[in-house]
Amino acid sequence: MGTTLKEKMAQLAPERRARIEAEADRLQKEYLTLKELRRARELTQQQLAQSLNVRQATVAQLEKRADLMLSTLRGYVEAMGGRLELTVEFPGKPPVALKGFGDTENARE
Repeated sequence: MGTTLKEKMAQLAPERRARIEAEADRLQKEYLTLKELRRARELTQQQLAQSLNVRQATVAQLEKRADLMLSTLRGYVEAMGGRLELTVEFPGKPPVALKGFGDTENARE
C-alpha cells in the first residue's frame, strides 16, 4: 500500500513542511473560483445578478461551469468592478497580453 500525502508531510522536517504549506496557501489564494472571487468582493449572487441584468439562478449556474465564453467571463468580472485580461506565457519568453478576446466592443471587427 502507498504512502498518503498526510503521512509523507508528517515525515518532513518542520521547516520544510511549513514552507510547503505556505506555498500551497499562496497558490490557493492566487487561483480563485468565480464564486470565491465574488465572495472576496463581498457580493451576493443576487447583487451580481442585478448588475448583469440576469436572474440569481443564472449567476449560480455560471459559477458552477468550467467552460465559459470569454465575453461571459468578462461581463461577470466587469459587473464586480474588475477588468479581465488574457495573457499568454511561453517558456523562456515574456508574457504577451491578448487584446479583443471577449471584448464586446471589438466583437464586430
